[in-house]
Amino acid sequence: MPAKQLLFDEEARRSLKNGVDALADVVRVTLGPRGRNVILEKKFGPPSIVDDGVSVAKEIELKDPFENLGAQLAREVASKTNDVAGDGTTTATVLAQAIVREGMRMV
Repeated sequence: MPAKQLLFDEEARRSLKNGVDALADVVRVTLGPRGRNVILEKKFGPPSIVDDGVSVAKEIELKDPFENLGAQLAREVASKTNDVAGDGTTTATVLAQAIVREGMRMV
C-alpha cells in the first residue's frame, strides 16, 4: 500500500484554497445572463460546449493532489446544488469560494 502524503497548517490551507479557487474561477465565467460558454475536451469524441457550472465542475481535475481535494469540495457543492435545486450551481460554487476565502482569512 502506498504511503499517504500529509500536509498541515498553512500549507494545507493554501493548497485547499488554491484548488477551490481554480475550479470556481473556471466555473465563474458561466455565471449570469451574460455568462460565457466553456469548451470541454473529451478523451473520446468531439469537444463539448457547455454553459452550466456543474458540467464544467465535473470535468476539472488538477495535477496537485492537495489542490485537487479543494476542487473536489467545490465540485461537490455544485453537484449537491444540482441534485437539490437543479439550477444555481455556478452561484453556489462562487459562494463556496467566498466562504472558503473568508474562512481561511479568519484562521
